Amino acid sequence: MFAVLKTGGKQYKVQAGDILRVEKLAADAGETVQFNDVLMLGGDAPVVGAPFVAGAGVQAEVIEQIKGDKVINFVKRRRKHSSKRTVGHRQKLTLVKITDILASGADKSGIKAATGSAPAGEAAPVAKKPAKKAEAKAEAPAAAADDLTQLTGVGPAAAKKLNEAGIESFAALAALSDDQIAAIETVKVKPEWVEQAKDLAKG
Repeated sequence: MFAVLKTGGKQYKVQAGDILRVEKLAADAGETVQFNDVLMLGGDAPVVGAPFVAGAGVQAEVIEQIKGDKVINFVKRRRKHSSKRTVGHRQKLTLVKITDILASGADKSGIKAATGSAPAGEAAPVAKKPAKKAEAKAEAPAAAADDLTQLTGVGPAAAKKLNEAGIESFAALAALSDDQIAAIETVKVKPEWVEQAKDLAKG
């Protein structure tokens, strides 16, 4: 009996006892993994999947994590620049030995699925930045600035300029002195804004 399985974007025809070099799997040496993407089962009664055979699986034992042969990419530009570039690459692979081919019941075997999403023994990185953003968003409503557009004659553009000048609340606007008002260059603060801000700050 043989099976055609898919892993790492490639297809392999395997039998029990075969040794394969496949794209790196997230498993340690000695572990047993199961390939669930089986395209075909061969033998006395061949079964072709659409695209996969339901309930079928191929179990394998991880022998070791290896690297493939080095591939050299050499580029030479002969005219004008006469530049050269050499880049080498060794693909990370996993050496596995096929132990069993299951025609059915693979989904209930309880064996770890063969995946190559992350190196074995490494946990996914903790998302610290989103957590900080979530904290900032949670704190934002408590320290929300006043809506300065409630003042007569203050539109969104003027409110934005006031915020850029460090005035984000009615209390801050009401506390401005004449010298501080004269020092603001981005927007001309009108006396009636200050009076209205005093009333709104009192609530």
